[in-house]
Amino acid sequence: MVDLRRLRMDGRVSLGLVQAEDGALIMVETAGAGRPLLLVHGWSMSRCFWRRQIESLSDRFMVVAPDLRAHGDSSKVFFGLTLPRCARDLQDVIEALDLHGVVLAGWSLAGPLVLEHWQRYGGDRIQALALVEMTPAPLAAGTWNTHRLAGMNLDGLADSLRAVQENRRGHMKAFVHGMFHGGVAPEADHAFMLTEALKTPALAAASLYSDYVLRDYRDVLPTVTAPTLVAVGREAPTCFGEACGDYVAGKLPRGELRIFKDSGHLPFWEEPAAFNQALIDLSARI
Repeated sequence: MVDLRRLRMDGRVSLGLVQAEDGALIMVETAGAGRPLLLVHGWSMSRCFWRRQIESLSDRFMVVAPDLRAHGDSSKVFFGLTLPRCARDLQDVIEALDLHGVVLAGWSLAGPLVLEHWQRYGGDRIQALALVEMTPAPLAAGTWNTHRLAGMNLDGLADSLRAVQENRRGHMKAFVHGMFHGGVAPEADHAFMLTEALKTPALAAASLYSDYVLRDYRDVLPTVTAPTLVAVGREAPTCFGEACGDYVAGKLPRGELRIFKDSGHLPFWEEPAAFNQALIDLSARI
């Protein structure tokens, strides 16, 4: 059973919990009114990373930002940590809020999650997609795939999972820095992002990451009939960049590539005005 429990309202912003089919509680933040803009964060992050979109776009959209299960302020469950289950969670949120005509954006791990959702539920309620700094197949070979585990780098996967389990704080401190253009995060941004990242328990983080890495959504890309924004940064230790973006946009029937030259893995944070305009432009293509 899916229900929506309102927790708090503060001006135009509200927080609520959506109960998923399996009992997990998904925290959802909403702001504004208009066409729904559903923003899904990446691995070990939270809805709060979309702060600069929630603040600036709620005069144009109904901005909806959930925390993935086990992330942010959602239930710290240790089951259902797969992309298919998280896609069902997104559908639970969509149905609980009765959203239609949705612009669905997924960043990093949530890019493949958005493709999983499209594969399962299609364009019934989704009218546009945004794939932000993502790869459809982390282990795939090819010069286009700039994921650090490209080419079936299973030793690298084992090293990552070991670091998550044995040195969670140290691993995430470096990970947050690596998302920024130039490889160094501003002090205040780093403190905020690290706090959010560490809300995800190590076991949950490792479980979801393992599931994500082993999946391949390249065959889904040509089936996406909705207009799709492919947004990538230019340079950072963690950045998929132009080569990956070119590949993804080229496989999409209605894909459009936007390169954010002063960003790394966080174009929505590092260049919020340009990124927000790209979402507005995407909505205009519907």
